[in-house]
Amino acid sequence: MTSQVFYRKWRPQTLAEVVGQEHVTQTLLNALASGRVAHAYLFCGPRGTGKTSTGRILAKAVSCLTTGGSGEPCNTCAMCQAVTEGRSLDVIEIDAASNRGIDEIRELRERANYAPSQARYKVYIVDEVHMLTKEASNALLKTLEEPPGHVIFVLATTEVHKVLPTIISRCQHFDFRRIAQADMVSRLTHICSSEGVKIEPEALRLIARSATGSLRDAENILEQIITYYGSEVSLKQVQATLGITGDKRAKEVIKHILEDDVAAGITTISSVQNDGLDLRQFNRELVEYLRGLLLVKTGSAEAVDLTAEDIAELKALADSASLSQILRAVKLFGQLEFGFDSYSTLPLELALVDCALTPEEKGAPEVKQPEPKTTRRAKAAKPEAVKPAPPESGPSPRASAVVDTPPPEPDIATPPPEPDTVTPPPTEPAAAPPPATETEVSPLQAGSEIEYLRQNWKQVIAQAPEDTRKTPAMAILRSAGVRPVAFEDDRLVLAFRYPLHKENMEKTQNQEIADRIISNFLGRPCRVRCVHRPEGNHLVEAALKMGAQITSVEEK
Repeated sequence: MTSQVFYRKWRPQTLAEVVGQEHVTQTLLNALASGRVAHAYLFCGPRGTGKTSTGRILAKAVSCLTTGGSGEPCNTCAMCQAVTEGRSLDVIEIDAASNRGIDEIRELRERANYAPSQARYKVYIVDEVHMLTKEASNALLKTLEEPPGHVIFVLATTEVHKVLPTIISRCQHFDFRRIAQADMVSRLTHICSSEGVKIEPEALRLIARSATGSLRDAENILEQIITYYGSEVSLKQVQATLGITGDKRAKEVIKHILEDDVAAGITTISSVQNDGLDLRQFNRELVEYLRGLLLVKTGSAEAVDLTAEDIAELKALADSASLSQILRAVKLFGQLEFGFDSYSTLPLELALVDCALTPEEKGAPEVKQPEPKTTRRAKAAKPEAVKPAPPESGPSPRASAVVDTPPPEPDIATPPPEPDTVTPPPTEPAAAPPPATETEVSPLQAGSEIEYLRQNWKQVIAQAPEDTRKTPAMAILRSAGVRPVAFEDDRLVLAFRYPLHKENMEKTQNQEIADRIISNFLGRPCRVRCVHRPEGNHLVEAALKMGAQITSVEEK
């Protein structure tokens, strides 16, 4: 015979034992004491918060032979014991997920008309009521609105938004909240004490935090740990079971981010992967520590659930960083999605590079960087217009002109260049405001399709299809050091400053997404070819502007 699992063995048997739902239990106690028990209740809330257990306790309370249905069940009379052991014919539990059709509801309506066999009330507990079909829900409406006097309905659901409004309006609606960590730790402590288990309080807090508000999940985790380690459990054993790496390397990565040390940060992330640790869990710990750093920086240290030593360390780290740096890191790491490869360090590495190399304080110079490049390209495109400009600007070019020609000629020759130099100004202003042209420049205005892509690269990212926004390929295209350099027939050549980005972009799935993004922007099919260029060659770009063509691209 198998033993009962903790969540069944320690299921609450009275309303007072229901953890963290005082707003529900006190209302039900008042209704029992005043004899104003409703005919239908709707209990909704997250899993493991006590919805079904409260329904069973209510079923015992209304038919208790000792109290006469005016208070808490005694749990000793024959009726209470029958309900507790699941032997009562008058307490019917229905799983709406597997009995969701109209035929099952019609059968329920017919049986509800019969009087209870032993108890004072016949109680129907319908779990996951949102799974009923629309037809079945409509069939339940009339009985739910005016049931026989001996019937009480208790409907439970985790997704109340899927329940018909007409059903909700016919029930007393109670919202079950996620259970607070303090209440959960108190309950787990009671269970451990009763089971003769010695466990560190910090380990119980870690279990409660991992359960995310579900007492049933916390009890399951506790039982699994006790089964493995026995009656004496340490914090390290709980961390090992939950796959928690500890804060040490998460703190190291954050320090590297704030110090702009990319190499050390990537080395730390690689060591986490080489040790076989769960990267998702490591990222969750990193984000939790960043959150604590953000709260300390904004003066809300009391909201951080850490030891005094950890908070002191956070304060020291927060003093050495700006709020914008911390905020940027929280956003980047908090939105990471590991996608199709949960063992890849690429999402963490990209977020690290974005944080360390392009923090908000350094964002302005990097955004302005394309501005001088565009100006140089515009000047390279009109070499004959650029050459006459210097004689007009200063005396030094005039001195060189005097050496080549007699003095009277510069005075006569000076006016003719002025009509020629009147024509470049329309060209200069066209290339001068890159920020405005990034959203409005067309291929004809830019002079060529490759120039159009260079000047509107931010728009390529902004106009990408919705389903590509959170992919690794989009993260690579958005990072620094990626630029379009040439077209080869229907292929766009993308140059990457970092070989790691090039290698990851060449993966089949990333390549297909990049092809879609570029094709979507150009309005025609286009494929992407990746090359590695540690530094940009401005001479080649100037030559391309003057009409040169790339015959081959050497991959490094």
